[in-house]
Amino acid sequence: MPSTRAVLLYDGLCGFCDRAIQFIVKRDRNRTLQFAALQGEFAAEVFRQLPYLRGVDSLIFVQHNAQGTMQSVRVRSDAVIAIAGYLGGLWRMGGQLLRLVPQPIRDWGYNTFARHRFRMFGRMDACRIPSEEERARFLD
Repeated sequence: MPSTRAVLLYDGLCGFCDRAIQFIVKRDRNRTLQFAALQGEFAAEVFRQLPYLRGVDSLIFVQHNAQGTMQSVRVRSDAVIAIAGYLGGLWRMGGQLLRLVPQPIRDWGYNTFARHRFRMFGRMDACRIPSEEERARFLD
């Protein structure tokens, strides 16, 4: 694992996911969150280490400790809450409010949206190419 930071795995071919990543990149004040497409090598290594994630078609938020070892992994609505916490400020408060909703209900809403995301936002032919400034934050 080439990261000692938090990494957000996302569907690189999903139009909504691409927009969400652009949104997050602009709001990550510390510019420390890294990104990796579910279709890439970093995600493949995560799946090798945690095989139960292989079939998960969701945002996956992976935090590493200082030694680069995976410390925690969050999926679906828990990943959204982790992202909000990472962004801080009002986003963190929004994540805390979302946490008040029971996880099965949050995940039902997440899964329902995820099933229809391609119809609403389209499917991309290839993963997004990050700008020169963003490139260091995107893992293969």
